[in-house]
Amino acid sequence: MATTRDEHPYSTWRAWLGVGAITASLFAFVTTELMPVGLLTRVSASLDVPVGVAGLMVTLYGVSAGLGVPFIVAWTRRVDRRVLLCALLAVLALGNLVTAVSPNFALVLTTRLVMGFANGVFWAIGVSMAMRLVPARHARRAAAIALSGISIATVVGMPLGTFLESLTDWRTTFLVWSGLGVLVLGAVAAAIPSLPSDNAVSVREVFGLPVTNVRLRLVMVTVILYVLGHFGAYTFIRPFVEDNSSASSAAITGLLMIYGLGGAAGNFIAGYTVTKHARASFVVARAGLVASLLLLLAIGHGWPGLIVSVLLWGLSFGAANLCQVNTTLAAAPDTFEAAMSINTLGYNTSIALGALLGGLFADSLGVRSAVWLGVALTTASLLVTLGARRSASGTGLADESAAVDQPAPTGSPV
Repeated sequence: MATTRDEHPYSTWRAWLGVGAITASLFAFVTTELMPVGLLTRVSASLDVPVGVAGLMVTLYGVSAGLGVPFIVAWTRRVDRRVLLCALLAVLALGNLVTAVSPNFALVLTTRLVMGFANGVFWAIGVSMAMRLVPARHARRAAAIALSGISIATVVGMPLGTFLESLTDWRTTFLVWSGLGVLVLGAVAAAIPSLPSDNAVSVREVFGLPVTNVRLRLVMVTVILYVLGHFGAYTFIRPFVEDNSSASSAAITGLLMIYGLGGAAGNFIAGYTVTKHARASFVVARAGLVASLLLLLAIGHGWPGLIVSVLLWGLSFGAANLCQVNTTLAAAPDTFEAAMSINTLGYNTSIALGALLGGLFADSLGVRSAVWLGVALTTASLLVTLGARRSASGTGLADESAAVDQPAPTGSPV
């Protein structure tokens, strides 16, 4: 496992500038991955494909991001991580440019598939790089700052993309994000020093861990189920709102911002609760997801109901995301790198499959059925955890709280 040290050649200011550049990279990757969610109806109309088919922009991106991780990280084990991150950002920028000028949907999907590979590798190395840049005593803070890019992307990035589309069109939005990728690439090249690969995750270790580690397997089942449910519904939030209320693009932008603010608040609240009550925090967060989706179905036909439902949805999902990272690492504290690769593999694949399942339901039974799918899958995730309680002493699941309180690893896979 790679390690950070209290004494290293990186100056303090450059180390934290590097952490900032990695945070900006995470912002760019997350917004690019989820940008189609706010643009589905416009993309489908422009390229003459059904909304459910347009959702494949999220599906294929997630498939490649998840399935390619263990292989690409192993194959690039001799590549300096600064060079690798620059290459990933170049793929991101070029991919958004090609998407912006694509004459047909087939080229859009092919481009998103390639971009997904870059996204998955970034998730495997990005936060690890941030932790390596700073002394060991600041590794946890560096990781938290880097991960804040998710909240920033949710609060600012996606609503901004939707707003830009309302002023121009969806092609211009992807063009702007291509330029953003170039700027972030420049920041990474300037701020991050050389980071030779320390110890890449082996493919055998990644795929063997959930087989031998029962506790991690149970945690990943719960993660996969709630992520499937969330993205099965969330991918089609714009069509749902448009079908149930007279909403303009600006209004939908505002609704996505409310969701993002809820996500940031949920992440912040869970940061305080997860270290003492990890299992309870995860249970409450997923119960909130179920409740928010049911509220959306019950009262989401008007703006007051939409606002309440979406705010609770964002709050719950933001909390669940932080909880699932902690519980995953707590389930395999001595195999940090393999656990993170499994997390990336399961999470991103579930994004893809969730969007695919949601699309199938939306096209065949209507958009509301995609939300019902989300209710069913998030409820299943909750029931798996509650059902495992009696056997927790054998799996270690009941001790998640204690495990999370262990010191964070002083380094991470690279």
